[in-house]
Amino acid sequence: MSNTFDAPISCAIFDCDGTLVDSEKLSHQALVETFSTFGVRIDLQESLDHFEGGKLTAVLQQTCERNGANIPIDQLEPRFRQLCHQYFDAWLQPIVGIETLLQTLNQQGIDVCVASNGPVEKMEHALRLTKLLPYFEHRLFSAFDTNSWKPAPDVLHYAAMNMACPTEQCVFIDDTNKGIQAGINAQMRTVHFNSNPNVPTTEHPLVTRAFSIEDLLAFFQRSPASLIR
Repeated sequence: MSNTFDAPISCAIFDCDGTLVDSEKLSHQALVETFSTFGVRIDLQESLDHFEGGKLTAVLQQTCERNGANIPIDQLEPRFRQLCHQYFDAWLQPIVGIETLLQTLNQQGIDVCVASNGPVEKMEHALRLTKLLPYFEHRLFSAFDTNSWKPAPDVLHYAAMNMACPTEQCVFIDDTNKGIQAGINAQMRTVHFNSNPNVPTTEHPLVTRAFSIEDLLAFFQRSPASLIR
């Protein structure tokens, strides 16, 4: 894995779902069940295969279009969020090894925060369940704050500004290609962290692919932390 910038890293900005917490399959099970509520059958694997990230209302609309369904989004969204909350309570786990990475970044003096398309309360719920919230208390930044969702760069710029960190000293970590595009649009070093070799990554000088926590640890070991705190 290569790094195109020589600037030291002062802040690691993480996506939440699928990056810090192992939520993607649970979210898609919730999506399948949501549509089932309205009499529409969706194949779980097909839903997973089509998922690229993005704003929830857009994901629901695209799912309607793919399946020939005509269901109001204002009925789908609350049902989906209710089911996600229930599934998270029952089964959500952290991404294996993520706490080791967070502890390493803390030891290196690299700040961490979260920038997600989801609302802050959803991030707090997921991170509290997985015991990761202490790493990110008061450092959760939502696209709802900026009224602009990935792949737009606004939530990443908002996170960097609140962390008082120049863009060139940030690195953004996300598991989806829409998230990766947001990192490119924000002109940040970006790591596509996804263990599935069948998921392609966006080729760009700013982008590094990581298939595992070991890959992420190696990335940060090669990237000097800022000495100016």
